[in-house]
Amino acid sequence: MMRTEREMTDLILSAAKRDDRIRAAYLNGSRANPAAPRDNFQDYDVVYVVTETAPFLADRAWLSGFGTPLLVQEPDANDFGWGEDADYTRSYTWLMLFSDGNRIDLHIAVPDAALADYGQDSQTVPLLDKDGLLPPIPPASDRSYHVRRPTAAQFSGCCNEFWWCLNNVAKGIARDELPYAQRMWNEYVRDMLDRMLEWKIGVRTDFSVSAGKLGKYFKRFLPPADYAAYAATYAGADYTALWDAVDAGCALFSRVARENADALGFSYRAEEEAGLREYLRMVRSGEIRP
Repeated sequence: MMRTEREMTDLILSAAKRDDRIRAAYLNGSRANPAAPRDNFQDYDVVYVVTETAPFLADRAWLSGFGTPLLVQEPDANDFGWGEDADYTRSYTWLMLFSDGNRIDLHIAVPDAALADYGQDSQTVPLLDKDGLLPPIPPASDRSYHVRRPTAAQFSGCCNEFWWCLNNVAKGIARDELPYAQRMWNEYVRDMLDRMLEWKIGVRTDFSVSAGKLGKYFKRFLPPADYAAYAATYAGADYTALWDAVDAGCALFSRVARENADALGFSYRAEEEAGLREYLRMVRSGEIRP
């Protein structure tokens, strides 16, 4: 049975209280955000402020008190074979997924390292402070993650990047280079589409909300028709479906970018869109071949 939020919070807090090496504790992430939807998939993003990191790394038996892990990741040690030198004396992190489905992302940091970051994230809730180390901070909120109003240069750059990178999607399809075409579409081009949709959410909410990590709140804040149009920009491995997704993405970006330009007092370079759309037409029709 999955442990409840109260059980997990009590466990995290009691472990910190018992251990004299842990001098303070605080919570970050969505569980520290009163505006975030609550569910069982939320991580417990915990920071323990410790006297030194070495003892926690030398004997890791203390971690067993949090439960039976299904999988643990240690991102500070995960250099993927690149041979990077790492300094674990200031901080270290364990990402732990437990057998009951709970997950704790546990970060330990010595006081000066912790205090350099404490409160920088508005999603921060103090849990314990044995020595008065933690300074006062405002009540937790998601204000650090609110959609930011773009400048004219940022808006123009987003539009240019969206239309420019589409030429790479087209040539990837024409060359039958599926990984290249999909990566270009789903990383570089989609990143600009997502940014434009975030700005629409900002315009609709007076830039007072977060669109969520990787657009996870798009469905919550976009009009249903816009969200349906966005969903149509995803495609499988079939090139016809990918072309259709590109068409859907172009139509959505063009409409939302023009709306945002009007709302924000910016100009929209329609000639960039027209030029790239003509190039897409030529590649899809076969006028331009590898």
